[in-house]
Amino acid sequence: MNIVKDTVVTITYIVRDMDGKLLEESEEPVSYLHGGYDNIFPMVEAALEGKAVGEKVELKLQPVDAFGEMDEDLVRLEARDSFPADIEVGMQFVGSPVDGSEEMLYTVTDIAEDKVVVDGNHPYAGQAVHFECQVAEVRAATADEVSHRHAHGAHGHHHH
Repeated sequence: MNIVKDTVVTITYIVRDMDGKLLEESEEPVSYLHGGYDNIFPMVEAALEGKAVGEKVELKLQPVDAFGEMDEDLVRLEARDSFPADIEVGMQFVGSPVDGSEEMLYTVTDIAEDKVVVDGNHPYAGQAVHFECQVAEVRAATADEVSHRHAHGAHGHHHH
């Protein structure tokens, strides 16, 4: 079966930076609903269109097509005393942005005496990446999956 709209595609993937350094690798296969449901980077989806099990796709993605551009507004200075005493650079916190939109993950990038710099950008924001994936499985989506706009089951999204 080939990858077309409303198939559930299971892939394994590797993301490297442009120097070939490993950024992210699927620990287990990941499934997504194919067909413009925004479940995966659109350029990856486009490259996978028509492929079959066992086929590989390799792409170079610009930041805008991958983890986004760097947004300076997401870098914030916070008071040191609003963080735990054992705070270290690289720690991550979930915080709600000032305008009350959904919570996001902030990474601590710098610590001064009474201030902490946190960055809400994705750790790989602003980076072009090399994305490589292999198709592990392709099946027709169920009506449920199509109406919910994402894959269900072993490797998909779970409802709680």
